Amino acid sequence: MTDKTDITPEVAVAIDRLRQEVARLHAELLRWRLVVWTAGNVSARVPGADLMVVKPSGVPYDELTPEAMVVTDLDGRLVLGDRPASSDALSHAHVYRLMPEVGGVVHTHSTYATAWAARREPIPCVLTMMADEFGGAIPVGPFALIGDDSIGRGIVQTLAASRSKAVLMANHGVFTVGTDAQAALKAAVMCEEVAKVVHLSRQLGDPKPLDPAAVDRLFERYQNVYGPSAPGATARPAD
Repeated sequence: MTDKTDITPEVAVAIDRLRQEVARLHAELLRWRLVVWTAGNVSARVPGADLMVVKPSGVPYDELTPEAMVVTDLDGRLVLGDRPASSDALSHAHVYRLMPEVGGVVHTHSTYATAWAARREPIPCVLTMMADEFGGAIPVGPFALIGDDSIGRGIVQTLAASRSKAVLMANHGVFTVGTDAQAALKAAVMCEEVAKVVHLSRQLGDPKPLDPAAVDRLFERYQNVYGPSAPGATARPAD
């Protein structure tokens, strides 16, 4: 367990920076219409410490200043902050504990993606942008109640069997992961967009799945050559 007295000056600087970033990204959730009321949350792993910065519970979005962000350890216990952490903090913490490559987690109840979650149906890979970003279909995770790390266990279990950065938790909503919180937010925005497009395409007929070999090639190219996270690459525009 980390105590606030154990926080080094370097970690304190990182926490201040991440509080600003996480507050800014919560405003992005509103801008992209991924949340309503006080639902949804963003968190970021603190480099060099077993800590995360996350939204406090039940606070309106217009009050989510950097100073309002709370810091917990990776068991969800409050380390810094005046309010309790988000009710999803235990789920975020579980992801960070078991997925060391993850630096950011986002949770939304965005309309179209959550509609797929309510049907417990994966979003099929019928778009090149899905192949680029998610490497295939967006999977569905098991139903779990809020209150402990059950949702986090479902997220980790589902993503372990997929290249996707997004998971639709059954009858709940969307969780996305990334190398940092900004990347997790991008995945949440893209997840909602493809959920909407695939839903609309079904109104016109049967969307045609991409060939798995094409999905592999698209994903490899975007992740390693042209995409924003590719080493030394310049991001190409979305198709």
